[in-house]
Amino acid sequence: MKPITLVLSVWLAGMCTHAAAAQPYTLDQLLSLALQGNKGVEAASAGVDVARAGLTTARAYPNPEVEFTTGRVSARQPGSATGVGQTLSITQRIDLPNQRRLRYEVATGTLRATTASHESFVVDLVARVKRGFYETLRREAEFSAAQEDLALTQQLYNRAQIRVDVGDAPKYEAIRVGAELLNAQKNNQSALLRVNQAKSFLRQQVGEILPAGFALQGRLGRTWSLEPLAKLRETMLAGNAELTEYRAALQRARASVDYERSLRLPSVALKATSSRDPDVRDTQFGVVVSVPLWDRREGPVNEAAAGVIRARSQLEAREFELTQQLDSAYQQFQIAASQVEALESGIVRQAEAALNVAEAAYRYGERGIIDYLDAQRVLRTARNDLIAAQFDLQMAAVEIERLLANSFAGDPS
Repeated sequence: MKPITLVLSVWLAGMCTHAAAAQPYTLDQLLSLALQGNKGVEAASAGVDVARAGLTTARAYPNPEVEFTTGRVSARQPGSATGVGQTLSITQRIDLPNQRRLRYEVATGTLRATTASHESFVVDLVARVKRGFYETLRREAEFSAAQEDLALTQQLYNRAQIRVDVGDAPKYEAIRVGAELLNAQKNNQSALLRVNQAKSFLRQQVGEILPAGFALQGRLGRTWSLEPLAKLRETMLAGNAELTEYRAALQRARASVDYERSLRLPSVALKATSSRDPDVRDTQFGVVVSVPLWDRREGPVNEAAAGVIRARSQLEAREFELTQQLDSAYQQFQIAASQVEALESGIVRQAEAALNVAEAAYRYGERGIIDYLDAQRVLRTARNDLIAAQFDLQMAAVEIERLLANSFAGDPS
């Protein structure tokens, strides 16, 4: 058992030395790196550029159509000239002012929706990075607690082994503590594995720009003061990036309906034709009108109208879903805050005091090893509950911040 403990201690010392040598990153630094290194941000920005190019397309005037024909003119009557005949015609389609304006509105709606989608992606990315950051801090705190518990159990095992060797305690005592030591070693290894998993997830969100052997600088113990829930709902409904995207999509759908209806009007084009043969040169000017007699664009208009209904329904459904998510996150925040306060102010301190009393009683022979191990187990559970409650508090705060899609409504204290 002792060789296993020695190997594990050397391995853990190497891991700690490696983490200490790595550059510690704060949350703000990780967010900055994520905006630089995440490929999804680059793809979303390219989508905005595509939509912005659509404005240029919507403003463009139709190109003129030039038609040129040539051929040989043969005389069919005596005295008529023969030679080459040529015809040149130019047709310029004219955009109706209303159609041009509506086409530009549709392109503008697409740009707004795409920009809002980009902002929504950034908001979600920020939330994922924060989740990964606090998840890593949580796992590192659990790993630190597991190391402390392992060291304490190792000391207890050594003490119990000495007492057994000198005959002051039965052999069962060393066996019992040995089982606890194995359990502490297993928990220590599991905690380290969870640290590596959390770091892997965080690096996945930030991108390859974040080195593999990175360390974090931060803590879980921050708290916030929340505004009333009704105020948070108003802020969310007014500023949430995802809702902004849905509203922009609804405006675009409405503009698409008006645009499709405007295409029912006749289209107009100006046409100029010049014909020349060996005897005559003919120049003509006219107007070409496309009469929407057979195709009244009922299909496209109905499709656009159905798109309005779908966009409106999606907006209303998403508003309801996000409101429920905000209510749930708000309740989770209050529950976690009360748990943190209870654990920090009473439960953990009482468990530490109980362990100290049990340790002293065991040292002087007033209590058995079972009482000491029970006190240690209670402290371990309370400490892990505190870390979990602090993490839940952070996650609730991150979720509220994501839903509000702006700076968090409160000051850290």
